[in-house]
Amino acid sequence: MARHDRFEQISPEVGELDEAAVDEALNESPDEILGMLADLTAATDPKLRELARRLAGRVMLEIARTGKPRPRGIGKMTLVNYQPDAGDIDIDASLDGLNEIRVHGAVDVDALKVRGWTKPGTAFSLVVDRSGSMGGKPLANSAMAAAAIASREPSDYSVLVFGNDVVVAKSQNVSRSSEQVVNTVLSLRGFGTTNLAQALTTASIQLARSRAGRRVTILFSDCRSTVQGDAVLAGSALEELVVIAPVDDDAEARVFAQQVGARFTTVSGPSDVPDALRRVLD
Repeated sequence: MARHDRFEQISPEVGELDEAAVDEALNESPDEILGMLADLTAATDPKLRELARRLAGRVMLEIARTGKPRPRGIGKMTLVNYQPDAGDIDIDASLDGLNEIRVHGAVDVDALKVRGWTKPGTAFSLVVDRSGSMGGKPLANSAMAAAAIASREPSDYSVLVFGNDVVVAKSQNVSRSSEQVVNTVLSLRGFGTTNLAQALTTASIQLARSRAGRRVTILFSDCRSTVQGDAVLAGSALEELVVIAPVDDDAEARVFAQQVGARFTTVSGPSDVPDALRRVLD
């Protein structure tokens, strides 16, 4: 913690975190403090480690939830089972149910059909790179991205963390709380090589479990693949891919995005992640 100038300010005693000091420091240097909290989630002191995980997860979710509401997509007219306020009753499709009124004076609502507007959902697969050294701001970037996606589409998303192999922090069709997902990402430390092709292939498998009309893979990486495998082929096969890279290490990611036809942006730090996602998704 010696490299963090504010460490003694936010942790004045062993095993303690001063949340008021954290709030004050976040207003002045959000990226520095988010990076420090990410490092503290691996503290040797178990009490401090647990406090940091809880606080980091909560703060990141709060930041991720601020900003513009996401667009809901273009709707289409569909025929669905009767629901109050879902639309107008389709007479032709509901004849059997309407005849029940004439014969029995009552209607089985399950026999009624309504025609109304439905909007296509969006499914996300967030793929974050943990190869090499992952701590501080890089780790905070990844956790913030998980918080932002969980806030944006809480019912249909997956989070994959990859180095030489791929760890599924949240599967597409498994429910987990946002706090659990963010804390899982914070608990993973970086090491090893970068298997980008496998990570993108796994994202495709995850998204195949969704019925959403739009399926988006979000890659947080410098895209410096160090394991054999055709990452360009895997990326080109995805329905929709966006690439987000650190602003000071974006050259190879920019080239990769051009090769696969992905939208591209950079992030300057964890506090910039929600805006970066809006730039490429909205």
